[in-house]
Amino acid sequence: MNGGGGGNGLIRRADVDAVRERARLDEIVSEHVTLRTAGIGSQKGLCPFHDEKTPSFHVRPMLGNWHCFGCGEGGDVISFVQKINHLTFVEAVEMLASRYGVQLHYEKGSGGGGPRTDFGTRQRLIDLHRVAEEFYRDQLETEAAQVGRRFLQERGFDRAAAEHFGVGFAPEGWDALMKHLRGRGFTEPELLASGVVSQGQRGVYDRFRGRLIWPIRDVTGATIGFGARKLLENDPGPKYLNTPESPIYKKSQVLYGLDLARKNIAAKHQVVVMEGYTDVMAAHMAGIDTAVASCGTAFGPEHIKIVRRIMGDTSRTAGLRLGGDLASLGAEVIFTFDGDAAGQKAALRAFEEDQRFVAQTYVAVEESGLDPCDLRLQKGDDALRALVTSRRPLFEFAIKSVLAHVDVNTVEGQVAGLRMAAPVVAQIRDRAMRPEYARRLAGWLGMDERTVLRAVHDAAKRGPEPARESLQAQPSAPGEGEADGAEMLPRTRLSDVVSPRDPVGIVESQSLAMMLQYPERLNATMLELLPEDSFHVPALQGVWDVLQATGILLEAAEQEGLAPVLLDTALEIAGETVRPLVRELAAIELPARNEAELDRLGDSLMRRLTELSFTREYTVLRKRLKQIEPGSEDYAQTMARMTALQERRRSLRAGDE
Repeated sequence: MNGGGGGNGLIRRADVDAVRERARLDEIVSEHVTLRTAGIGSQKGLCPFHDEKTPSFHVRPMLGNWHCFGCGEGGDVISFVQKINHLTFVEAVEMLASRYGVQLHYEKGSGGGGPRTDFGTRQRLIDLHRVAEEFYRDQLETEAAQVGRRFLQERGFDRAAAEHFGVGFAPEGWDALMKHLRGRGFTEPELLASGVVSQGQRGVYDRFRGRLIWPIRDVTGATIGFGARKLLENDPGPKYLNTPESPIYKKSQVLYGLDLARKNIAAKHQVVVMEGYTDVMAAHMAGIDTAVASCGTAFGPEHIKIVRRIMGDTSRTAGLRLGGDLASLGAEVIFTFDGDAAGQKAALRAFEEDQRFVAQTYVAVEESGLDPCDLRLQKGDDALRALVTSRRPLFEFAIKSVLAHVDVNTVEGQVAGLRMAAPVVAQIRDRAMRPEYARRLAGWLGMDERTVLRAVHDAAKRGPEPARESLQAQPSAPGEGEADGAEMLPRTRLSDVVSPRDPVGIVESQSLAMMLQYPERLNATMLELLPEDSFHVPALQGVWDVLQATGILLEAAEQEGLAPVLLDTALEIAGETVRPLVRELAAIELPARNEAELDRLGDSLMRRLTELSFTREYTVLRKRLKQIEPGSEDYAQTMARMTALQERRRSLRAGDE
């Protein structure tokens, strides 16, 4: 299948396959996990997706497969990059393609969004932004940038902080950056497409001049745009000026600081949404390492999708597979706003979007009107941390903001407050929370509970309640793989279907593991003679059915190097319940320390598996024989087959077959 582009285009299947082939799984994993040899062709280490003291995370580089026997996660190199970096399928493929020099091509998707930016063009623009960022950062050290350094110092940011966030300075000249980029080989069309220059009546000129510059990065850490703050009185432009929308920068899909915060967001299941670049810097400096901000636009639906994906893409969301949600795991979305009227309005706007979360959503408002950066500057890191800690539930904030416009000490004010607040409570889509907030509203108004509950009920009836969005992963686009959708289903694991005290189940599971990991070390003739119903454990029979359906199992036994192809084919055709077992069997450690032992193990397993199939057939025939008329032709044929099975069993035990 092709890689899904979220409606923005599909990566060609051949390109995705090329990425899988060239990307070194052990090399990628080793950047996050210390791997040690764990038998022939296998490595293991501590799982990066859950806490453990004993290594249960296994990697099979030759198969391109990884699996954790502790938490049950598993996949290929693309899914590993997805999970460890909290990326979409397309983002992971693009990251690996860039690293391993694979040229990607896109096809138009079905989402109506048009074709995705050509990978070559995208990479050129990312390279251009990297060079531009280096230029701006170097300029911050110049004499002309003293005004910028003073701005940072006055807000409590030293040189180390500026370097950590990549802050730079754009000189006042009209073409300093443009000349630098042209000198590095970038063309005028590329400069215009990037948005770092503008087109005027007199030609092309630098977009940012005499401003402090913040690099805006995507979730992978690649710089895709810039935000610029006015410093000079003679600058006629707005206080903040951002990169315009470009082939790689969509402001509705970008959060400033996410590249620094994403791992902490995933680990802590918390995101703190702020309003500006300096606020995010102040938060991180104060130890609030889950802070992000939107870039020149309101926090909207696309931002919510990003946060949902990161907060829900860790092993702690196992409860989701059993029908839970992020709220049940203590996930928090905290909006911080100034205490002024604009901040109040922004908080209420957040309430409208809150219904897209199933996490607990809060508001932290600084009553004195200080923004987070000024709060830290005036009162210190503790004050900023206390602001976040003092958060209030967003529902409560929204209701009380409405009540603030009436005098609840009068009957008229109570009635007006009820009319204004009941529709707000009715918007709460969580049916379990709505009546509780209705009762709280009754207390805040000083009115009878039944009257308020009836008003909320009537308000809910007047407008149809929109379908509640689930925080679980949505079905993935074709080719995005199980990481985005299927893994939210209950996962069948080997330990669920085979007991460690079941010798038959152990033989069957090890036999399938040999077929997936080392098919070339198995006897092709014996494989071909195995009956279609060779497995006693139903789930393992399902894996055997898949391996037979690939059509290349025997070919893989006769020719070296086809194990990865066999695994890929099996994963592609396996159903959602069988696929996790296939991955796990492709990763389990077999009881063999060297190639000679591996050959002996393969031979022993095939003989034992064949013998078990003979035994099951013999048992069935013996039961059938009791129901057949002695002396009949059917009786004689059944007896002959039973005798042949006995002979073949003896031959197997003697090592003749």
